[in-house]
Amino acid sequence: MITRLLLAYDGSEPAMRAFEFALDLARHYHAPLHLLAVVRPPDFGTEVETEAIIEQSRHHYRHLLQKLSARLQNEPIEAVSEIVVGHPAEQILHYADRHHIDHIVVGHRGRTIFGRLLIGSVARQVIAYANCAVTVVRS
Repeated sequence: MITRLLLAYDGSEPAMRAFEFALDLARHYHAPLHLLAVVRPPDFGTEVETEAIIEQSRHHYRHLLQKLSARLQNEPIEAVSEIVVGHPAEQILHYADRHHIDHIVVGHRGRTIFGRLLIGSVARQVIAYANCAVTVVRS
């Protein structure tokens, strides 16, 4: 049985499909739905530039999560949203452990063989290291 769901959300089309899937699960199991957006800090730049980029990203994700929260207002489920900063897979896994999540839902973004094989996807890393069930929703 699913008691706590986590949706990792980045605003992409696969993430929106993952939202719909997670919402169906939350309805079916009457489980709270945690919405998580992860701001990935840039690998370069000065502190001032980095902070500005992070704040701009936070604002962007705040807007995206507000749209999802508005959709959830008429749903009979509890919804919680949070924005964190760091490496996406690491932050998703940390959040899941800290909040005792028993099912994570993520969108799949690898569209090409190159993207799937050479670039370590967030979904692949979450699957490899999660302490709970993970569903990857393809677009």
